[in-house]
Amino acid sequence: MRASHADRERTVDVLKAGFAEGRLQQPEYEQRITRAYKAQTHAELQMLVADLPQGPVPQAQFVPQRPMVPATFMPMPMPVTTNSSATGALVCGIMTPVTWGLTAIPAVILGHKARAEIRRSGERGDGQALTGLILGWLAIGGWALLLLVFILSAAVNL
Repeated sequence: MRASHADRERTVDVLKAGFAEGRLQQPEYEQRITRAYKAQTHAELQMLVADLPQGPVPQAQFVPQRPMVPATFMPMPMPVTTNSSATGALVCGIMTPVTWGLTAIPAVILGHKARAEIRRSGERGDGQALTGLILGWLAIGGWALLLLVFILSAAVNL
């Protein structure tokens, strides 16, 4: 939050008190005064007086207050939706044993598509997309292994 002239003057008063009590040496005191008058934000001012007994100005007075409007007139937060491609990937992944792996490729495609959309839009459903991907790749790997066994057994029988 940007600092006002009054905020800078309060900080300078704290620095003056610290100098008068012997807590600051002359060069450090002058350097802090210069930085206080050049400060743009409350954070910069707080850094200048944080190690002094009077400490920083309490932040409670700078917290923005909630508007005094009934909740019925406040805008509704946008609901976070679940990505439909992620749901599709999960359904296709679960259906791979029933369809003998026929839905494995759509599960993988939908899973990759859903994860890209989720990263871009912030929707929910990353777990569903990942589960669909894993089940799809397991089915594809199972069919590839089965095909490899058939090819090797055919080669051995020749």
